[in-house]
Amino acid sequence: MDKLDPRLHAYRPDLADEALRGQVEASRFVRGSLKRIVAPVAALYKIPDTLSERQSECLFGEDVKVFEEKNGFCWVQAQQDGYVGYVEQSKIGPIRSQPTHWVNVPRTFQYRDADLRSPMIGPLSMGSRINVVSEAETRGTRYARLDNGSFVVFNHIIPVSTVADDYVTIAESFIHTPYLWGGKSGLGIDCSGLVQLALMMTGRTVLRDTDMQQATIGKDIAPENGLQRGDLVFWKGHVAIMVDSGTLIHANGASMDVRKENLDHAIERIAKNHSVPTGYRRL
Repeated sequence: MDKLDPRLHAYRPDLADEALRGQVEASRFVRGSLKRIVAPVAALYKIPDTLSERQSECLFGEDVKVFEEKNGFCWVQAQQDGYVGYVEQSKIGPIRSQPTHWVNVPRTFQYRDADLRSPMIGPLSMGSRINVVSEAETRGTRYARLDNGSFVVFNHIIPVSTVADDYVTIAESFIHTPYLWGGKSGLGIDCSGLVQLALMMTGRTVLRDTDMQQATIGKDIAPENGLQRGDLVFWKGHVAIMVDSGTLIHANGASMDVRKENLDHAIERIAKNHSVPTGYRRL
């Protein structure tokens, strides 16, 4: 029996997803229950410990399947990309309604009232899903009232059915966003998180980690035939997006933010401490 990737399949020796019965060994199988992320961003940890590795993140309004609730953590599988991990229980709540809109700017804020001068309740990242129940206007600025009672600026959101045309333009809007290992939000993001979030805003669902993306996104191409906007360049453990034939954009640990860089310079710089590119892909 081939071993399933535990990043994408919920199984442990003591507990597993009912859907995996017959494929994995576990002492108990459960169906899990769908719940929703209610925090601006929820870290997805490798083990139930906030000091452990942040593997990925779930955004506000994202659904997760919960298989276990124990000691302040939930063992979950994110429904957006299938990633499995542990989320703090306080950041998960029931599904009360279906989202009507999502945030389409790198980051915005929830306010207590329909007024930019009112207390800020919390941030929201691009890709956060929200349910708008009414509108209000203050001093010429339109606000959307959410089902949790907070307000967001209306021109920072779009209907969930609306998607962007060019994922590279989305990635470029994150310039100077801080680098965060395991991050995939406007508050902090890593290389594969940038690719995943930018593509999500164009209606495409891709997997989370660089090795998964290199194995599944688009098709292999030969760089000597020329690169174009939107092509992906992969290193072991890293990915970048081509802005044009000679420039890339990536969230990187050298500058510790999202930044554009000359392709040849990036290849030379990374090769000094790591490796040369392992592949090139075109959507």
